[in-house]
Amino acid sequence: MENIYPSQPPPVCRDGKTPHVMIVGAGIAGLFLAILLDRINVPYEIYERSDEARPLGGIMSLNSNIMPALEQLGVLDDLRKISLPSRDFNIYTSNMEEIGVLGGDDKLFEMSRFYDLLFSRLPAEKIHYKKRVMSIAYNKEGAMIRCSDGTTYHGDILVGADGTYSGVRQSLYKLMQSNGQLPDSDTKALSKCNICMVGTTDPLDPEKYPGISGPTAVLYQMIGEGTPYTWSSMSIPNNQICWSVVKQLGSEESEDERFRNSEWGPESNEAMISEVRDLRIPTGTLGDLIDATPREYISRVFLEDKLFETWHDGRTVLIGDACHKMLPSSGQGAVNAMQDAVILANCIYELKSIAENDVAEAFRDYKEQRYSRAKGQYEASQASAKLLYGQTFFERLLRKFVFNYMPKSIQRMSMVKDLAYRPQASFLPQVPKRGALDVLPQKPSKRYQEEQELAGAPKPI
Repeated sequence: MENIYPSQPPPVCRDGKTPHVMIVGAGIAGLFLAILLDRINVPYEIYERSDEARPLGGIMSLNSNIMPALEQLGVLDDLRKISLPSRDFNIYTSNMEEIGVLGGDDKLFEMSRFYDLLFSRLPAEKIHYKKRVMSIAYNKEGAMIRCSDGTTYHGDILVGADGTYSGVRQSLYKLMQSNGQLPDSDTKALSKCNICMVGTTDPLDPEKYPGISGPTAVLYQMIGEGTPYTWSSMSIPNNQICWSVVKQLGSEESEDERFRNSEWGPESNEAMISEVRDLRIPTGTLGDLIDATPREYISRVFLEDKLFETWHDGRTVLIGDACHKMLPSSGQGAVNAMQDAVILANCIYELKSIAENDVAEAFRDYKEQRYSRAKGQYEASQASAKLLYGQTFFERLLRKFVFNYMPKSIQRMSMVKDLAYRPQASFLPQVPKRGALDVLPQKPSKRYQEEQELAGAPKPI
C-alpha cells in the first residue's frame, strides 16, 4: 500500500530490529503500553488529542486478570494505596428490597487516581497534547500520522489507542475500504442501548454514610421498577463515593441519540439530574450524592459496544476500545485494554526485524492471542448489562432466575474460567501463581529464555 507522505523521511533504526512506536491516545491502553515498551527499551511517543490529561468517568475496578502484570511493573503496591478491595455487590429494588448478592475480588478506585499513577511512570516529554489525528499512511518504509495542526510524525509502528471513536481506526478503515479489504461488519455503527451519568463525591461524613471508612468497599446496585433507571453507589478511599445512574433507551431513543456526543465529559446534565435525584439509596437519596459532587466532576455518556473484526493492517494496529468497545456492566473494559497492551508488547519484543512482513506477522500473532478472549468478555458484558440494567420483561425474568434459581456452583465455574486468563509480560520475571485457582499457561518467549541463559540465569522449572 503506497500511501506514505513524503513530508519527512521515516526514522531510521540503527539495528534494523528495534521499532520506533507511535502511540495515539493517552488513555489507559496507551499509557500502559508505553510503560511496557519502556521496559524493553523500545522508543515511543504518545500523541493525545486533548489539551491536557483529564480522565473522565467515575469508578474503576481491576482484578486478578491483570494484577500479575501490574506486579511485574512495580505498580501493584501503589495501586493498593489508592484502592479498596471489594467482596460483595449488593443488589436491591428501588424500594430497598434485596434481590441478591454477587461475589467478587476486585480493587476499586477513582479512575483519575489510576491515571495519575500511570502518568507518574512515564517521562512527561513523551506525551504530546493537542494532536488530533486527521489521517494516517503506511507502506513498507514506515507509518505516518498527520494531525489537525498540520504536523506530521513518522515511525515504524502505529498503535491506535485512541478510544471508541478512534481517529486511527477511522483512517485505517477508510484506506482499507477503498481497497476492498474491509469487512462489511466493520462499517456498521456502534450499538447504543443506555445512557449513563457518573460522578465522584467530595469526602463524606462516615456517620451519615456507614461503612465508607471501612477496609473494604461498600457496593450497592438499585434496579428500578416502573422506571427505565438503575443506579449504584460504591465507596472508595478518602471517604468518597462513586455513583452512577443508567437509563435504558428504547430503539427509537437510541436512533435519535446516534449522532450525539459520545465521549466522557462535563455536559449540561441538569434535566437528567432532576429526573433521578429522588431515587432511593440505602443511606438516603441519589440526590444527596449528586449534591456532594462538584458539577465539573459529573459527566454523561451513551453506553455503546462493538467488537470490530479488523484490528490491524500493514504497520497499523488497534488496542483497547479502538477495537473492542465493551459495556461497563462487567467492569472488563479497562482490564481488556491493558491485556491488549501486554500481549502487543510481547509481540513487539519478539520482532525479528522492522521489515513490513515481520511487523505484520507480529500483529497477526497479537490478534490471534487476544481476539477470542476479548470476544468472550464482550459477550459477558452484554449478558451482565441485561442482568444489571435490563428493564424488559425478559430481562426481569432472567434476573429472577439468576438470583433465585441458578446454582451458585455454575456462577463460580464461570468466574473461575474468567480468572484463569492472566497474561504477563514475557520479557520480565514471571509472577508466581497465588491462590488455589488454576492459571492458563502463557505463550513462552524464546528470546527471553535465550537472553537469560546468556546472562547465566537458571532455567525456569
